[in-house]
Amino acid sequence: MTLAVDVTATRGVFEVRAAFEAEAGQTIALLGPNGSGKSTLVSTIAGLLPPTEGRIALDDTVLDDTENDLHLPPERRPIGVFFQDLLLFPHLSATENVAFPLRARGVPKPEARLRAAELLKRLGLVKRAGARPRELSGGEAQRVALARALVVEPELLLLDEPLSALDSQ
Repeated sequence: MTLAVDVTATRGVFEVRAAFEAEAGQTIALLGPNGSGKSTLVSTIAGLLPPTEGRIALDDTVLDDTENDLHLPPERRPIGVFFQDLLLFPHLSATENVAFPLRARGVPKPEARLRAAELLKRLGLVKRAGARPRELSGGEAQRVALARALVVEPELLLLDEPLSALDSQ
């Protein structure tokens, strides 16, 4: 698997430009101060923010190509995303939050719930499966968000500041 990124992404008046390749098994870290565009780039690769210019490809699958007016929507990308803000749906249970990406991809509800429950069990959250995000501890909520990113068995996993909740000591 090769991820090839050569894009410009714009949020309001802010613009970020990035070009890199990542091979299978390779870990790439985007470093920079707050406001430098790391999250904007993650959102662009995930398909949540279309690039204003450029191309993103994962192996032979073109995810974005502005020259050819191509933008593959997030639910059709083989990508899982773990955001620093977790972005769990407050009205859904842990199981329903984890099942959501599968449902967005057209997986029938019973199968999506079963796969979500199995992953929550593996992450030690079987007893919290029915809990809503406000009822979860910070660590439990992080594991639910991670399960949601992994449940689609992604070819690529994007982590947006996954360690931001850790103490600095």
